[in-house]
Amino acid sequence: MGYDAKSVLTDADKLYEALLEVNKLYLPFGLPVMFDLQLEAEILGCELVWSDNGPPFVSSHPLEDSGHVPCLCTLPRAEDGRLPVALDVMRRLKKSIGNDVALYGLVCGPFTLASHLRGTNIFMDMYDDEEYVKDLTAYCAAVCKRMSDLYIEAGMDVIAVVDPMVSQISSSHFEEFFSDAFTDIFGHIRQNKAFSSFFVCGDATRNVESMCKTGPDSIAIDENIDLIAAKAVCDKYNITICGNIPLTTVMLHGSQQDNIKYALDLIDSVGDKRNFILAPGCDMPYAVPAANGIAIAQAIWQTEDMRELLKNYVAIEDEEPVELPDYENLKKPLVEVFTLDSTACAACGYMLAAAVDMKNDFGEAIDLVEYRATEKENIVRARQMGVAHLPSIYINGELKFSSLIPDRSQFAQLIEQTIAKLGGR
Repeated sequence: MGYDAKSVLTDADKLYEALLEVNKLYLPFGLPVMFDLQLEAEILGCELVWSDNGPPFVSSHPLEDSGHVPCLCTLPRAEDGRLPVALDVMRRLKKSIGNDVALYGLVCGPFTLASHLRGTNIFMDMYDDEEYVKDLTAYCAAVCKRMSDLYIEAGMDVIAVVDPMVSQISSSHFEEFFSDAFTDIFGHIRQNKAFSSFFVCGDATRNVESMCKTGPDSIAIDENIDLIAAKAVCDKYNITICGNIPLTTVMLHGSQQDNIKYALDLIDSVGDKRNFILAPGCDMPYAVPAANGIAIAQAIWQTEDMRELLKNYVAIEDEEPVELPDYENLKKPLVEVFTLDSTACAACGYMLAAAVDMKNDFGEAIDLVEYRATEKENIVRARQMGVAHLPSIYINGELKFSSLIPDRSQFAQLIEQTIAKLGGR
């Protein structure tokens, strides 16, 4: 529609207009109304930084310097923040297309919301103050339930609890700190006669079964997870799997043919189509061409025709190699953070924040750079480096953290070891 991201996330008329166009062009079976994991955080006191090309990102954490848990009296109300925009559009969509399309209301999951409020300190809290993490998570779960109630009342068929930070912790930490909260949330949604979905970004392979045990109706994953393996786990629990068309390599940078072929190959690879929803791996980057979304819809609605059209199609590899740093001759540690986009992906943002903390501590003794996969050159760079999962951190060309937010002391120790090694040359 020509609107920037802030326009459609703050103006109900523009958001509604854009979603009707999405419905017309892509003919989806399910449609998220607003993909913005910062809506609740903004209401609860986090400051946001806006961009034209994606949702805002959290720039301040009101609980960063205090071990405080907010009172339940602070739970969001229908009139707070940008909630009136979301609720207005939900009600209008329910009337206009709600009989034909499953409408998704997306809420920020308890772990990601706790990270927004507490910042990267939440990861140290898991070791230093376990009860605080549990208490803060319980509060954030209450926020999720309140948001779910508001969205269900506005006509949403599916409540998606979106928690990208789940991919950044071990299964033991998930089960110790967050499993009960998610179980409580999904039980609450079911009691209110709506469906639920557990959205996760990044390589959450180790947590898929634990996620199933919390009782969602579906789980949505991105390209970091093997969909076939994840579906086998979900099938054991009769849970629908949703995913996982790559966001940048295919949807953003690929051709229409690339998108059709990937969709067809994914459909074929699944085998038993029950409990499977074909979808983008997460929220689509702003600049994805509309034609690529239409191409995927064609793969669904005209499957056999598209097979025939592409029976001889071979993707053209036109990538120019990029020049990598001379890692063997660096004078100081180079910390490289490979992300999808730290301004749009919460897990990527907190991975980068951990690296920025190191830069603030070590200053000019280290160099820091982020490579976002929204830029084609960085996709090529990641392939040359052998980056398997986003987000990841490399130090002087060696992988140190993959889909796991680093412990501050461990991260600092690795940098100190690198400095000592370079000083010994």
